[in-house]
Amino acid sequence: MSNPLKFKQVALDTLKIEQHALDVLATQIDDRFVKACEIILACQGRLVVTGMGKSGHIGRKMAATFASTGTPSFFMHPGEASHGDLGMLVKGDVVIAISNSGKSDEIMMLMPLIKHLNIPLITISATEHGPMPQNADVALTLGLSQEACPLGLAPTSSTTATLALGDALAVSLLDARGFTSDDFARSHPAGALGKRLLLYVKHLMHTDLELPKVSPNTPMRQVLFEITEKRLGLTTVVDDNDVLLGIFTDGDLRRLIDKQQGFDVNLPVAEVMIKNPSTISADARAVEALEQLRDRKINQFVVTNDQKQVIGVLSMHDLIRAGVA
Repeated sequence: MSNPLKFKQVALDTLKIEQHALDVLATQIDDRFVKACEIILACQGRLVVTGMGKSGHIGRKMAATFASTGTPSFFMHPGEASHGDLGMLVKGDVVIAISNSGKSDEIMMLMPLIKHLNIPLITISATEHGPMPQNADVALTLGLSQEACPLGLAPTSSTTATLALGDALAVSLLDARGFTSDDFARSHPAGALGKRLLLYVKHLMHTDLELPKVSPNTPMRQVLFEITEKRLGLTTVVDDNDVLLGIFTDGDLRRLIDKQQGFDVNLPVAEVMIKNPSTISADARAVEALEQLRDRKINQFVVTNDQKQVIGVLSMHDLIRAGVA
């Protein structure tokens, strides 16, 4: 029969053991770590991460983290590498090889070509003992610590420490490169951050034939047709050079009807348009447009250029549809 208290105790014991492994790892951060960062920063090719078994799973995550934080990287399976995938390696690359024991047979088979191509080798293992760290340009170590598995067999604490060491490398390199949130967004264009940082008003605004425009002398009958046809809830009012004079929205129409109990359909829009409407630049970020729309409690922006000419319209619906809101 299961014992809930036992589950909790084992969980807490596991976390304490893994936390201790990280404490041990912290004592291993020395000049070797600095040298490894310098080698990777000087890399003219890609950072290639390799490892077998659980080390391979950690290596895949490490490569993904490097790649998304400014260090071009990919994972190479050592078993597949000896059957053709070794062609992935070229001069100018750097290899990180992971093996807690420091003696993975599959990785050792790759050593001759790594040396032949004069590719810098960084190893990650528990200690500096073993053929892998002995043949490395930099041998990073995790230090000796107990696995959280009560049998002492399943990689647990060692993989946690390896993952943390990979994160430490990636973040150190990120800092050294001056990697910014904009840089991060460029490698995550489909994510929420990417949309917030990469999408600009010019990417979302309605232009050309979708853009509602009328002249100031246009009678309200035609104004209503323009609003209805373009389906943006407004029309811009411009002069002969497309300079913005005002706007008229469907909300303005409702207010006009309530106020006048009907109106003359031949009334020129210039007499009822809203002058000096809110505008935004096409080069503004979409997220900035969203914040301003919310602050001003409006639903649309007219997009103008430096000459105050109308070049687009952006609505709250466009921002929601693009996933910015």
